[in-house]
Amino acid sequence: MAFTSLNQYMDYNWLLQAYQLTRKDGATGVDGQTAEMYERQLESNLLNLLDRLKSGQYRAPALRRVYIPKGKGQKRSLGIPTFEDKIAQRAVAMLLEPIY
Repeated sequence: MAFTSLNQYMDYNWLLQAYQLTRKDGATGVDGQTAEMYERQLESNLLNLLDRLKSGQYRAPALRRVYIPKGKGQKRSLGIPTFEDKIAQRAVAMLLEPIY
């Protein structure tokens, strides 16, 4: 069965569940926003994110680039997304996992 849009399955409760499943102790992204800061206005933040996701206006922000030692003097690059982007990624993964 072909899917044209999965927007109908994503709602506030879906994003709330994605938020609850997202690690709260991870490193911050380029915006420096922590989970604690995001949670202060959780409902309005999630509703705003939902609106942007459904309207197609959501664009993932740039990743914060960090280099960690790999061995023999080499370094490995890590891209750290913003906390809100982690929630969006989790919500989309929750939609796609059962399909694929």
